[in-house]
Amino acid sequence: MALAVSTERKLFAGPRLRRLRAQLGLTQSRMAEELGVSVSYLNLIERNQRPLTAQFLLRLAEVFNLDLRQLTGDADDRTLADVGEVLADGLFRSLEVSRNEVSDFVQSFPAMAQALTRLYGLYRDKAGAAVADAGGAGDDGRGVTDASGPLERVRDIIQERRNHFPELDEKAETIAEELRLHGEDLFAALKERLRAKHGIAVRVLPVDVLPESLRRYDYHRRQLQLSELLQPESRAFHAAYQLAYAEARADMDRIIEGAGLEDGPAQHLLRVNLANYFAAAVMMPYGRFLAAAEQLNYDLTLLGARFGASYEQVCHRLTTLQRPGARGVPFFLIRVDQAGNVSKRYSAGRFHFSKFGGTCPLWSLHATFRAPGQILTEVVEMPDGTRYFSISRTVRTHVNGWGNIEPQFAIGLGCELKYARHLVYSRGLDLENPNATPIGVNCALCEREACRQRSQPPLSRTLIIDERSRGATPYRFAEPGVPAPLPR
Repeated sequence: MALAVSTERKLFAGPRLRRLRAQLGLTQSRMAEELGVSVSYLNLIERNQRPLTAQFLLRLAEVFNLDLRQLTGDADDRTLADVGEVLADGLFRSLEVSRNEVSDFVQSFPAMAQALTRLYGLYRDKAGAAVADAGGAGDDGRGVTDASGPLERVRDIIQERRNHFPELDEKAETIAEELRLHGEDLFAALKERLRAKHGIAVRVLPVDVLPESLRRYDYHRRQLQLSELLQPESRAFHAAYQLAYAEARADMDRIIEGAGLEDGPAQHLLRVNLANYFAAAVMMPYGRFLAAAEQLNYDLTLLGARFGASYEQVCHRLTTLQRPGARGVPFFLIRVDQAGNVSKRYSAGRFHFSKFGGTCPLWSLHATFRAPGQILTEVVEMPDGTRYFSISRTVRTHVNGWGNIEPQFAIGLGCELKYARHLVYSRGLDLENPNATPIGVNCALCEREACRQRSQPPLSRTLIIDERSRGATPYRFAEPGVPAPLPR
């Protein structure tokens, strides 16, 4: 059964509703008329003097065909985490902005909150460039991240859409059903479609012919060239990727135009991401994939076997199942290397990713490198008390010849603990009273005081230096807003 959005708690979302009404181009009286409520009642809701009831939310979804989570706070939770990360910088420490103030700001002015995080990202880019030019390193331990560059901008757009693009899913489903008529071999069916409909030949070439490429499209020969290093599931994926440019280019261009991107690199990068999305949707069409996921209790290995997909492809696809009325478990996904560098992050839920740095070393995600190919499960708890169920495993990208460096990555897939009962991996666990591992976003943003794994003090606290003693934890820091005591 598809998962529904919870409407159990009281929800005050006046600014979001007002913003939504403006996006729809409606006056208060027109929206009230279409919803069958009085103008005064709608006005009270928009001023946060009345909560949005379950009936009101359902009526909104019915009349305006909305995703209810546009109003239920998940996006605000992510923005709240982003703004909190900005205010943790030493630039703002003396302001002592409370979490309640930040929450009020994000709820009342969500666009301004996003503008603040983008502006801070630009500041960090400039500061990082200056440090790099001087031959130094940053002093906050979070690394230099191009937060206003094309990569982060595209990540933000994908996150704003919850990594769900229904127009691509619908077209991919239609094509996938047509491909099934050609038999069970998806790669063969894709090759034939590209040849017959678009005059594109697909060839798998030896590594000495494509020494530095896994996929290359030759425009003059109208030939898609794939490396023999690609596994069967990757060959099908790259063929479907090429099909996206042949049959879904107009859909992708409309999404890019709607995103308002002005710089060319970001537009190209978003198109690549959309083509990847389309390829996965062809291999794992929405309706059939969601039904199989629920039937198999989200067994990642069995899903890969059923759809001829890799472990990483299955995990990535699970983060996209957000169709209104037919949603899967809202997963998050993160991919890291052994140094903790993040190369992928997607979330259909509320997991707190850091824009400026890696992840918590206490998370079993990092332990997977000591047990390659083995699935590790864990319940983790963030400093705010939110608990998540985590599934982690290493992955390989493609075959490598002898003597070549083997890229190593780990995938962390997870969801809020309340959804874990839907997963085969939670069988036998006490989900009501789990033994949760306390983790943070990363050391720079985590305020846990008793963490022995800490590599630096939190940016939001003042460091305490005591020359006469050394505690069990490497750093001591003062309470929020309290200066460090004078040395004795």
